Amino acid sequence: MSLKNFFLSKFFLKNLGYAAIIAVGGVLILLLWMNFYTRHGQARPVPNFVGLTMEQTIKLAKKSRLRYQIIDSIYTAAVPRGCIAEQNPKPGFKVKKWRNVVLTINAFHPEMVAMPNLVNLPLRQAKALVESSGLEIGQLKYRPDISIDVVINQQYDGKDIREGDSIQKESVVDLILGKGLSNQRTSVPNLLGMKLEPAKNKILISSLNLGTFVYDNSISNGADTINAFVFKQIPEFRDDATLQLGSNIYLWLTIDSGKLKVDTTRVVLDTIPPVATQDKQSN
Repeated sequence: MSLKNFFLSKFFLKNLGYAAIIAVGGVLILLLWMNFYTRHGQARPVPNFVGLTMEQTIKLAKKSRLRYQIIDSIYTAAVPRGCIAEQNPKPGFKVKKWRNVVLTINAFHPEMVAMPNLVNLPLRQAKALVESSGLEIGQLKYRPDISIDVVINQQYDGKDIREGDSIQKESVVDLILGKGLSNQRTSVPNLLGMKLEPAKNKILISSLNLGTFVYDNSISNGADTINAFVFKQIPEFRDDATLQLGSNIYLWLTIDSGKLKVDTTRVVLDTIPPVATQDKQSN
């Protein structure tokens, strides 16, 4: 039998049909299995575990058909002790059933750190050391002294604190600094258009304090505060405006760009602290 006749024979065509049916059936079975295995189209949003106790976490994970894994603990005042402080994926992120949610629990006991020695350090160096130690700088208080912007004393909760004393991590430390023997003053920084954290840093390195800050009506929820910027400050910025060291600056923030009326050529973007100037007049 010739090759052409063989390909046209009923025997060959019949077996070719069987092979095609088996191949198509195999592909369909494979697709169905993959769809079942990957649970295609069955993704669901991750619930919010933050702030829940372990008992509540277990119940919610079971109800949501998710697994959880606690990988770390931190100490924060944002949630009660022993409750979930952080999670990954974030709430609302869609995952398949029985996927792992990684959780961080709030420690029952606060993490303690040793108080560093800030005395005789310039403000900029003291700020860096405080932040690297896991602490925060609170108020800057100035006293007459031969030094200018150099730490004379360090305080916690209104009382002196010594080097090496145990202090809760993320605690706020106040600094007593020298302001020279004359009536020392510093320039008012231009904070318009800046977000809150950069504005705080600029106020601090200008040897001033942040009094209070207020969000306007454009801030509808907590997430909006991330994008809020300063549209008003008191005292206002002027080239010749100065303040006593340690004075307060008050800020108003918004996300409404229409409220920011400022000559952009005059917005100061650097964070170099202004040179203190002497005020020859009494307050």
